[in-house]
Amino acid sequence: MLMIMPTTNVAAVIVAALVPCIIGGLYYGPLLGKPWLASLGKSADEMKPNQPILAYGLAILMAALVAISLNMVVQLVHKDVNDAGELYFNTFRTFKHGALHGALMAISFVVPVIISHGIFQKISAKNILLNSIFWIICFTLMTGILDAWH
Repeated sequence: MLMIMPTTNVAAVIVAALVPCIIGGLYYGPLLGKPWLASLGKSADEMKPNQPILAYGLAILMAALVAISLNMVVQLVHKDVNDAGELYFNTFRTFKHGALHGALMAISFVVPVIISHGIFQKISAKNILLNSIFWIICFTLMTGILDAWH
C-alpha cells in the first residue's frame, strides 16, 4: 500500500506563527490592554519585559512550534483512502474547516490548561477569560490559514 505523507508549507507555517504576535499586539494593546492589565493588578510599565529581544524572540519561536504542531494535527485528521486502497492526506482543506479544528483544539487543550494554571496561581476569572479567548482566536486563525494554504 502506497502512502503519501503529509507535507509542510513553510510559508503557511511562518504566516500562522505570526498570528499570535500580531493579534497579541492588538488584543493585549489597544483593544483589551486596559482590562487585561486591571485583571492582573499591574501597570503597563510593570509588564514590560526585562529583556525584550529575548522575550519576543521566544514568543515567536513558541508560536512557530504551535504552528508546526497545528499543521501536523490538521493534516493527520485530513486523510482518506482512494479507490486503489492508498492512504493520502490533505483532503477537504478550507479556511473554515481548519478554523473549526483550531477552535476545537484550543477549547479542548489550551483553555483547560489556562484555567488550571489560573486557579492554582489565583489569577482572576477575568484574566482567565481574556487569555482563553485570545488563544481560541489565535488557534482558530492559525489552523484556518494552515488548512486553506496547502
